[in-house]
Amino acid sequence: MQFDLEIVLRDRDRAIAQTCVIEGNDASHWTELDVEGVLKAMLLAVDRAKNPGSDQPVVTLRGFSWIVEPAEGGVVIAIEIPTGAVVAGPFAIEQPRLDSLITRVLAAAAPSRPVVH
Repeated sequence: MQFDLEIVLRDRDRAIAQTCVIEGNDASHWTELDVEGVLKAMLLAVDRAKNPGSDQPVVTLRGFSWIVEPAEGGVVIAIEIPTGAVVAGPFAIEQPRLDSLITRVLAAAAPSRPVVH
């Protein structure tokens, strides 16, 4: 699957446009595994933009804000983390369905025990 990304880092005033290619189904047939892959690819893209040439870090699906918004051609996923923000899409999937898929993916990734920060 291929999709577009726009990344804005906290210390920069310009967006970085990228195309991301990962394995997975077409958005209209997404499963939780597909959504997990998209979210991780988005977070890795921000890290690569901030730290070019560094090793690929381990990605955990917690500690970020997200939203699914309507856009021309479908919906987009927007993520904000302390490093910056990334928007991916548009994807041809219904907004409520994608909201539900992301909610389930993040719930499955949540620690099973309380975490002290």
